[in-house]
Amino acid sequence: MKQARLLLLCISLIAVPLRAQQVAITFDDLPLHGDLPPGETRLQIARSILENIRREHLPPVYGFINAVDMQDDPALIDVLTAWRAAGQPLGNHTYSHVGLNKLSVTAFERDIEKNEPTLSSVASGSDWRWLRYPYLWEGDTLDKRHAVRSYLFARGYRIAHVSMNFDDYLWNDPYARCSEQHNQAAIATLEKSYLAAADRGIEIAREASQTLYNRDIPYVLLLHIGAFDARMFPALIQLYRDRGFTFVSLPQAQQDAAYSHDPNQPLLHGGTLQQQEFAARKLTYPSVDSPAKQLDALCPAK
Repeated sequence: MKQARLLLLCISLIAVPLRAQQVAITFDDLPLHGDLPPGETRLQIARSILENIRREHLPPVYGFINAVDMQDDPALIDVLTAWRAAGQPLGNHTYSHVGLNKLSVTAFERDIEKNEPTLSSVASGSDWRWLRYPYLWEGDTLDKRHAVRSYLFARGYRIAHVSMNFDDYLWNDPYARCSEQHNQAAIATLEKSYLAAADRGIEIAREASQTLYNRDIPYVLLLHIGAFDARMFPALIQLYRDRGFTFVSLPQAQQDAAYSHDPNQPLLHGGTLQQQEFAARKLTYPSVDSPAKQLDALCPAK
């Protein structure tokens, strides 16, 4: 009997991870990202994502905004108000989504501040002082990196890091083209490749974290508020659950000590937290083949 109990214990330890991995979901580029398929609106995309957040009982999901989009279409404010009405938090992605490497420090700081009136109006009373750098560019020189970080911290901001990514944005424009052409076979290809890329993104993030920290950290996933992201969101949530993940909020994930360490690296093309740490340690980051060319070739304009 004692041996049987020991065997059952060993089986249970093998079948169930000692600690389920955690991931915080975040969305960039509110109120809009990518081309629209026929018949869809920006508000419908946001509502689809919000409904899945509610139905799947996810913790708060940050949406990072670029208020410039409302210059030409003020009605896009409805996307932000819907996000807040659903109880989801908003953060700063700069006003115009221009990367730090292309701006002076002063111009970049002004672009952050230009986003604040919208945030203070729509997200009043919530913790909106989180900055997601456009393109994950945190500075191509140490002087710029240090200057902006000092500015952010002085204004009470925290950096919304990314530690899991699979370039999800690449699928949104092909989906719009294929939808317009009613090419269901191509859309099925998009669905399959999207989930495969997400799965590979999980592998890479975990492999890099094991190299750096000898453990899994609570990950922060970068997604975009595009039409195909909304379509695939339920399947993506299921993929993470199938891989043993539970969901946490951005602030919860970034309580981990890994997020408090500054890799202190000037990077031309930016990168995730792990990519920055790999550069600091002069390590080679796990490679991944970009699907951009294959996706661009799908459903070419006629």
